[in-house]
Amino acid sequence: MKVLFDVNTPHPLRRHLPEHEVTFAQDMGWAELRNGDLIHAAEGRFDVLLTADQNLRYQQNLRGRVLAIVVLPTNRLREVLRYVDDLRRVLAAIKPGDFVEIARK
Repeated sequence: MKVLFDVNTPHPLRRHLPEHEVTFAQDMGWAELRNGDLIHAAEGRFDVLLTADQNLRYQQNLRGRVLAIVVLPTNRLREVLRYVDDLRRVLAAIKPGDFVEIARK
């Protein structure tokens, strides 16, 4: 699965997702894109956008999207690592256009 890490997603998390093709927004030249523009740019190029932006659902119209979006409960690596198993389960089951927020434990 092709996963795009938003600028607020900790880069070291990539090591915990070896079964996925991970790309960073910065590497695409998209570090400065706002959420709506980032989603539009990623649509059709990636399967999933992984972000820690808790307000994304309220800021963007996500209807009709093919890009799935997964929201982490935090962007602090130490905390994010507690959710690796949850994230792997979500990625294994996610479908195009899904929006999933991983709940804080």
